[in-house]
Amino acid sequence: MINVTALPAFNDNYIWLLIDTENSQCHVVDPGDGEVVLKACQDNQLELTGILITHHHADHTGGIELLLEHYDVPVYGPAKETIPSLTHRLNENDTLLLHSCTFRIIETPGHTAGHIAYFCKPEQQAPILFCGDTLFAGGCGRLFEGTPAQMLASLTKLSALPDETCVYCAHEYTLANLLFAQAVEPDNSILEQRLADIKILRQNDQPSIPSDIATERATNPFLRTDQAAIKTAAEHYSGKTMTSSTDVFATIRRWKDNF
Repeated sequence: MINVTALPAFNDNYIWLLIDTENSQCHVVDPGDGEVVLKACQDNQLELTGILITHHHADHTGGIELLLEHYDVPVYGPAKETIPSLTHRLNENDTLLLHSCTFRIIETPGHTAGHIAYFCKPEQQAPILFCGDTLFAGGCGRLFEGTPAQMLASLTKLSALPDETCVYCAHEYTLANLLFAQAVEPDNSILEQRLADIKILRQNDQPSIPSDIATERATNPFLRTDQAAIKTAAEHYSGKTMTSSTDVFATIRRWKDNF
């Protein structure tokens, strides 16, 4: 049995522990804060056996060196980015066997040039996706290094994963993302209910993550750029006719940047 546990960090980051409960071992995903990870391992008597990185930003990599001072473990990450201490450089469709589960690497450029995601299908559990800052619950990452076409292609890959895939993104941005989504698609009743549910969770200081792919397809405007309502909203916002899903995506991403 694989257990995924959230470690809140900074203001709104999630560091993820992938725990092998039988052997009291774990891998950590995107450890921006090493102290948080060390404390979790010590408190739960876990041995850290590896580090997984989705992209190079400091709030995802800042704790690597501290962890390596305490644990001599491999550091996996994107082949197309420069990350100190990386020992295993990963490309599209590479695989990793972690805790009896095979993870497949999905290249997801857009937020950064070499961003990757990790996907697996554990036995008798829902599939798992660690997607860093590419796909968020209700949204997507800013385009710091990639193009709209790249990011849309990356999101399309993730959208094609099984409906029940648990989406473990790296930030608690869901409420703000859904408020924007509702501005884009106000007549989406599924989105309206999701927003109401998330408001209750956050009022009670409960995490909104993980989401799942089916929910994202139904409510996340960045996965719905082929929908007439999203296209119409983008055209109204921009005052221009949209001729492709890429145009729609670029427009609503720009809209979100200023929302």
